Amino acid sequence: MDRKIILGILSVTLIALALSILLPGGRTVDKEPKLPWLILVDEEGYPSVFGITLGKSTLAELRDGFQEQGEINLFVTPQQEHAIEAYFQSLYLSGIRADLVVTLDLEEPELTGMYDRGLRISQLESGAKKVTLSEPDLVTLERALVDHLTYIPATDLDEKRITDLFGEPSQRITEASGIQHWLYPEKGLDIALNPGGKEVFQYVIPGKFERILAPLTSGSAAQSATDPDP
Repeated sequence: MDRKIILGILSVTLIALALSILLPGGRTVDKEPKLPWLILVDEEGYPSVFGITLGKSTLAELRDGFQEQGEINLFVTPQQEHAIEAYFQSLYLSGIRADLVVTLDLEEPELTGMYDRGLRISQLESGAKKVTLSEPDLVTLERALVDHLTYIPATDLDEKRITDLFGEPSQRITEASGIQHWLYPEKGLDIALNPGGKEVFQYVIPGKFERILAPLTSGSAAQSATDPDP
């Protein structure tokens, strides 16, 4: 039998086995699965996951692929940093329920202008501000590129499952709070294992991985930083 055919059958089988672990009752596997461990980085260094290519796919394309609109807001941190996020609650991707937060790639002048045109500002407990955007700005955002994904599955994944599905991380960093980060810089992936809550997956362009790594290695944030055992 042709080697490519064998590899193709093996790939589908592994996906089916993984889903049988994660999904109760065993559900039909999508022809083009949108699963958190299926990450492909192209020759230009742009990663694709869930049918989205960071740095290339637009919000409109993402909405079309998910068949959901999501809730879009602009957030301003106490440090006056601006970010626009699209929040998809209880989204089903290949049968796995998860919350997904999508950060859009916009320049600071664009973000400041949208803040000034905002319809309503709410103060959050964290000290950040949440801004409801104007309709014209919401239309403009359809063309904005996806920059960063945060994926929070409803299914709890233990360390063994994560290792089986994602492989060994390049590095593990544990925060003082006990949250452990498994880092896969070549994939642009950070998996945060929370002993008291859900796992959080962050996806960025590998060339921008320093944005994730820097806060974790600042000294005050990290309790320990170790490479995985050989």
